[in-house]
Amino acid sequence: MKIVSLNRRAYHDYDILENVEAGIALQGTEVKSVREGKVDISRSFAQMEHGELWLINSHISCYDKGNRYNHEVSRPRKLLLHHREINDLGAKVAQKRLTLVPLKVYIKGRMVKVDLGLARGKRLYDKRRSIAQRETERETERALKYVLRRRV
Repeated sequence: MKIVSLNRRAYHDYDILENVEAGIALQGTEVKSVREGKVDISRSFAQMEHGELWLINSHISCYDKGNRYNHEVSRPRKLLLHHREINDLGAKVAQKRLTLVPLKVYIKGRMVKVDLGLARGKRLYDKRRSIAQRETERETERALKYVLRRRV
């Protein structure tokens, strides 16, 4: 499995409650661009329309060697899931005020996959709390390193 793009911003802005793996319907030049790693999903999200799941605002750059057959850069892309999974996710999103955020795009075998996270938005104080917790963990690790160095 080769990770092509990772959405680190999602982990900062959202609490991820559940992960779902979905396929993505791409054109030929899009697949070639994904294999080159020219993908940005930092501002994208998934949305339900007419019983289908779509990835909105994802940016896949044009393929360099693709001439007039190149794809549109930021078009909506269809996500491939079973109907039961789509209905379950749609119910959770509508009922609990959650959102679907792509966490990473990766290549699994010959297929391009998207890891979707069912997420709840963090408040400002939640972000501050997670930053403070991360800093305390770093300080304890530094202190442990210092103590272990002094013993040797």
